[in-house]
Amino acid sequence: MRFLTPMLSAVLGLFIVAVAFSPAMKLQPAQTALDTDREFDAGSGIAIKDLTATQIANLVLLGKVWGFLKYHHPLVTAGKKHWDYELFRIMPPVLNAADAATARSAIRAWIEALGDVPDCTACAKLNERELHLRPRVTWLTDDALGPELGATLRAVHRNRSTAGRQHYLSLAPNVGNPSFDHELPYASPTFPDAGYRLLALYRFWNIIEYWFPYRDVIGTNWDETLSTFIPRVAATADAAGYKRELLALIASVHDTHANLWSSLDARPPVGTCHIPVIVRFIENKPIVTGYLDPASGRATGLEVGDILEAVDGVAVTELVTRWTPYYAASNEPTRLRDIGRSMTRGDCAPVSIRIARDSETVHLKVMRQPEPEPAKRSTAGRTNDRPGDTFRKLSPEVAYLKLSSVKASEATTYIDSATGTKGLVIDIRNYPSEFVVFALGSHLVERSTPFARFTTGDPANPGAFHWTPPLSLQPASPRYTGKILILVDEVSQSQSEYTTMAFRAAPDATVVGSTTAGADGNVSPIPLPGGLRSMISGIGVFYPDKTPTQRIGIIPDIEARPTIRGIRAGRDEVLEVALRQILGAQTPAAELERLAKQ
Repeated sequence: MRFLTPMLSAVLGLFIVAVAFSPAMKLQPAQTALDTDREFDAGSGIAIKDLTATQIANLVLLGKVWGFLKYHHPLVTAGKKHWDYELFRIMPPVLNAADAATARSAIRAWIEALGDVPDCTACAKLNERELHLRPRVTWLTDDALGPELGATLRAVHRNRSTAGRQHYLSLAPNVGNPSFDHELPYASPTFPDAGYRLLALYRFWNIIEYWFPYRDVIGTNWDETLSTFIPRVAATADAAGYKRELLALIASVHDTHANLWSSLDARPPVGTCHIPVIVRFIENKPIVTGYLDPASGRATGLEVGDILEAVDGVAVTELVTRWTPYYAASNEPTRLRDIGRSMTRGDCAPVSIRIARDSETVHLKVMRQPEPEPAKRSTAGRTNDRPGDTFRKLSPEVAYLKLSSVKASEATTYIDSATGTKGLVIDIRNYPSEFVVFALGSHLVERSTPFARFTTGDPANPGAFHWTPPLSLQPASPRYTGKILILVDEVSQSQSEYTTMAFRAAPDATVVGSTTAGADGNVSPIPLPGGLRSMISGIGVFYPDKTPTQRIGIIPDIEARPTIRGIRAGRDEVLEVALRQILGAQTPAAELERLAKQ
């Protein structure tokens, strides 16, 4: 889910070599407040059962102020305060405050106890040049803060650090996605107390507020998200419920990269077994497209092309509605993709299902089984790229290259082998096995060709994102001169989308298929209390003209989708459409179907 530029790959390689050949070099990091402040190691001491409307509003204010200070106050950005534990010190008086004024007063006294913020000598300024997103700091002048607290916060903002690195945040070299440094995972216990659960909410909420490059396309009021989840996260009764609330919180960001990756087993439906089939949504219906294990899959009586209509008497449409809030996805096709992958999961027991097969309804009782080990798991039907060799000629006029098994070292060989064909089909309905944007893309262009540009955060102005210069492909020999047809669908995500953007910039390139996953950009991991792990898309990825991709995906030049009829017949209708672009409209449909099955 992450892509690396050649420059970053080289930097990482040098770093690995330096470490490997310097065993005697042991750098002892300087102690910080995280090492010396141990007051809450055994727990926050905060217990919450029910929250009043006043407490929720006060906790919303605390969450925003705590996050603002985390990335702006010089003592915190310098690592001189254990900021998680400071939260546990101020939370009780805020919870006990009878009204908003009392909570504001307690928060202001807490900030003042940190010590004076010295006036800046070289003050941070927001560079308006190449500015994409402006920090959301107008709330610092809201009447709701009151004159005293508002003035205190504005003074912190005015005198914020100009450093390019903070204690809790740095930007990755050469790429610029955020690294959330010194964020402790608090792995024990796995069900943290109410204070630590609210810390998880505040940590994630403020990371999105200040360091998510797609904050402007979340699609919801982010402040309201905080007030919605405070009572839910605080009151959850067990570890499973805590994970589900975090899944729902993270899903509200609408970023397919941003999931609770440590705990997908908590996402409904739960269970350790599956019906041994592969399900994909085709024509917005869950279709059996293959078998996890051919023998046990066929033994269920399910056939490729069957439409799953109900599970244990509950309509699939209702199940999808129930599960949707817990599935993080940039767009609906991607959400359905992931629901399809999980929807047969449950207890290792018999399950009743209703299917539609042609014009009849069929009722089956099948056994859920443990999923086969990855090495024994069939992938046929999981993606739409063709089985078999990475490169082949479908005919003397058509070359085909799938990226799921591509090798960057063989890029020149692929191009040499495709020379003389009318068209090259590059199938990215998958995830590339290796990063080939430049190794292969350079053979598709005749001159320096820009294909993308990024936005990155600004540690001196948290919440601001600036444009970087466009990134370009540089031509290399040999060059492929025929038509280029690029195949994509909802499986195409992140590096697949970035690769498509690059190859699409080539002359005579056409994208065929359906909208991709809409989640692009190097990922940034986020540890959360309870030993949990999330991540976000860490940089914004756009076309050179600043056209966005997040939540939109790669929009094909020619839309083509599989059909239920085509799945049953074993056809690759998207590839057939691409072949027609190469061979001409007069090519018989039967010939296109034959070539697509090569």
